[in-house]
Amino acid sequence: MSRRSIKMILPAAMLGLPATALAQAAVSAQAPQGPVTQDQITALQRAVQNAQMAGDNAWMLTSAALVLLMTAPGLALFYGGLVRKKNVLATMMQSFAMIGLVSILWALVGYSLAFGHGNMFIGGFEHLFLRGVSLNPNPDYGPTVPEQTYMIYQLMFAIITPALITGAFAERMKFSAMALFLSLWSLLVYCPMAHMVWGVGGLFNSAGNHIPSFDFAGGTVVHITSGVSALVCALYLGKRIGYPHTAMPPHSMVISFIGACLLWVGWFGFNAGSAVAASPLATSAFVNTHFATAAAALGWTIFEWLHNGKPTALGAISGAVAGLVAITPASGFVQPMSSIVIGLAAGFFCSFMVFKVKSIFGYDDSLDAFGVHGAGGTLGALLTGIFATYLINPVYGKGVPTGGIDGNWRQMGHQLAAVGMAWGLSIAGSLILLFVVDKMIGLRVAPEQEVAGLDLSQHGEEGYDFNS
Repeated sequence: MSRRSIKMILPAAMLGLPATALAQAAVSAQAPQGPVTQDQITALQRAVQNAQMAGDNAWMLTSAALVLLMTAPGLALFYGGLVRKKNVLATMMQSFAMIGLVSILWALVGYSLAFGHGNMFIGGFEHLFLRGVSLNPNPDYGPTVPEQTYMIYQLMFAIITPALITGAFAERMKFSAMALFLSLWSLLVYCPMAHMVWGVGGLFNSAGNHIPSFDFAGGTVVHITSGVSALVCALYLGKRIGYPHTAMPPHSMVISFIGACLLWVGWFGFNAGSAVAASPLATSAFVNTHFATAAAALGWTIFEWLHNGKPTALGAISGAVAGLVAITPASGFVQPMSSIVIGLAAGFFCSFMVFKVKSIFGYDDSLDAFGVHGAGGTLGALLTGIFATYLINPVYGKGVPTGGIDGNWRQMGHQLAAVGMAWGLSIAGSLILLFVVDKMIGLRVAPEQEVAGLDLSQHGEEGYDFNS
């Protein structure tokens, strides 16, 4: 394209003119002596659309990689450092196993159940074995990216969600039981919830006609389902041997600290990638994610400082994760100052759940999966209904009130309905699956295996060999 063409197109592009206007400007610049033909306009429109698809696709593939980074090494390191050293490999292996197991299940049937056309509760079988999931865009989910890009991006969500549950039963569940339980859970709990919230025709789809609720990146789909299911697992399996009388401190805060930092970085793909485009909405979600996380780390640290007399690294990174969790559903709906409020609230609320509520009821949620993800996800989903605004994401139309801050307090009822469904499905589904797996192969390792550690008893190896 000539320098004269660029000079004519740039002002139009800066004004945000549509592709047609840009094409006309380019054609006029390139063919000043003759009339502009429709073929020329069509060709340039196609070029502009291809450029947009290339940019959006690059961002979405990058985001998919960032979300995978959250599971391994992020979550694997975060959870691995928090357990005793005799269980470090077994704990990390649980996160890694989800990458393999859920990926295959997703390709076979999971994606179809979550995003295929079905009813308001679950998708159908149109994409069984990824049939029809092509390199062309699916306008229902991502009009400017190939559907395979959207599919692989959503797979990374499906991987990390059951992996989060492993924090509740760390150090006491058989590897075989974990693999079977979480595989079934991903199909029978995660996929239906993902369809209800994000799938076309889903009960809580924000663009649907049933009960439109706001969940930009997974407050209900990912964090409530995993966190509440984690609590059910902790209660069903019972406490670890010696808990709470035997001290069980993290064996390596350095490993957990690195894991938490990787989670923070990866979460930008988790939230900003949910815009499904390299767009201003992605920028908004990115900014909100960072500010909420910083505020939550501060809130948890202050609470712990007042509660225990000292701020700890464990508290700071736990607070950061709580902020990441709470802002997830709201990231594409709220303004930056609202994200700071959400983050602070999450820091204080989740630390209260971990320090006070867990102590009062005495359940052994080993790595506080419920206290952070279940509680933080619930809080974030409800606060989304309050702080969502059409200034960021006009879901109901330009200038139409979106959340409570806009004057649409009815949205809180929709948020409560989605939260209630996520809690109910997680409790019922997890209880049934735990019971079935327990009867089939047993859930818990033998006492002597638990004492020896899961690294040796389940995998025949150790994370640290100090004799070599």
